[in-house]
Amino acid sequence: MKIKSVFGSSFVRYGKVLTGYDVKELLEKLNSSTEKPLDKVIYEPGDSSLESLSVAKQFSVNAYGGMPVQVGYCNGSNTKLNCLEWHRGSELNIPADDIVLLLAPLQSVKKGRISSKEVEAFYVPAGTVVQIYETSLHYAPCNAVKGKEVSKDGFRVIVVLPKGTNLAKPELKEIDAEDKLLWAANKWLIAHPSSSEAKAGAFAGISGANIDLSK
Repeated sequence: MKIKSVFGSSFVRYGKVLTGYDVKELLEKLNSSTEKPLDKVIYEPGDSSLESLSVAKQFSVNAYGGMPVQVGYCNGSNTKLNCLEWHRGSELNIPADDIVLLLAPLQSVKKGRISSKEVEAFYVPAGTVVQIYETSLHYAPCNAVKGKEVSKDGFRVIVVLPKGTNLAKPELKEIDAEDKLLWAANKWLIAHPSSSEAKAGAFAGISGANIDLSK
């Protein structure tokens, strides 16, 4: 799989790099106050110590036009695709370590199904503020790949989303085919059959190989 750059032309269908935000203090707080397990991935939708920083208000006012947001993190070690998700509203990823994002277009989903051949990989350098559009399928970040070697150092990544995203799934009566894919609040999910999410009941709609950057 070719790994492209978020600064290249191939990325424009999925999102854009935001400039002008000073994220130094944010990433310092992330590094000093959150763990980075090397045998799994952990996710926290919102962290009060991160949300108290001035840049969090800038994200709300500037990046989201005054809408309320949550500032959390996704840390750990990962090399696989496993799932694809999307939200109503863009997501910001700000890595403290170099990462790779696996992305696909929502338009390629047909009746809840998509081939992993639709997925593209993008390298994100540490400190980059990346906006992922709501029409871009994504999931947990992957460890950086340098040359042909996958980093074993893992990652810490700031995740900014509309407030309430990824919290408990609301009770609902299915009225649309997409409803069966709702996995949490403002989180629609399609899993690869080999993933733990599929075994936990997520809709197994990803066909083809479960992409693994370590291979």
